[in-house]
Amino acid sequence: MIDPAYVQLMSRYNAWQNSQLSSTLNAMTADELMLDRGAFFGSILGTLNHLMWGDMLWMNRFDPALPAPVGGLDDSKTLHPTLAAWSAERFRMDGRLTLWASKLKSMDLHGDLTMFSRVLGQEVSKPMGECVVHFFNHQTHHRGQVHAMLTAAGYAAPVSDLFFLPKD
Repeated sequence: MIDPAYVQLMSRYNAWQNSQLSSTLNAMTADELMLDRGAFFGSILGTLNHLMWGDMLWMNRFDPALPAPVGGLDDSKTLHPTLAAWSAERFRMDGRLTLWASKLKSMDLHGDLTMFSRVLGQEVSKPMGECVVHFFNHQTHHRGQVHAMLTAAGYAAPVSDLFFLPKD
């Protein structure tokens, strides 16, 4: 389904997208970041926190040596109380993700991933390749929500087209 080159590309894309958000987010006040904008996770910071929570959850599933997030889905939007705290952890997470992707072998993407689903409350097994694709799709989905909230708030959201990802 996918290969390590895909995972490495998406890892680079993820880090690029997150770094591009920094200047816009840093220009916003704390009140603007925490304003409930009617999104599923409320605010821009709430959505970014949920995205971080999801990244931590999936990375722990892919590599159990990495820390799992504290709390459940309902707690995900309050993972980090400030943009500074979120930014520091985002930088660390993007580094962990890039390192994980750089070490992947084709065989790591085959077979099933067995995990406990907090949402379903039970153990499930899914094809590893599908889980990795979902992981990156989840990131893109929620960054799209952040993009829409930034635009609606009058801020210039960064370019998000994979096509424009700079070469290494």
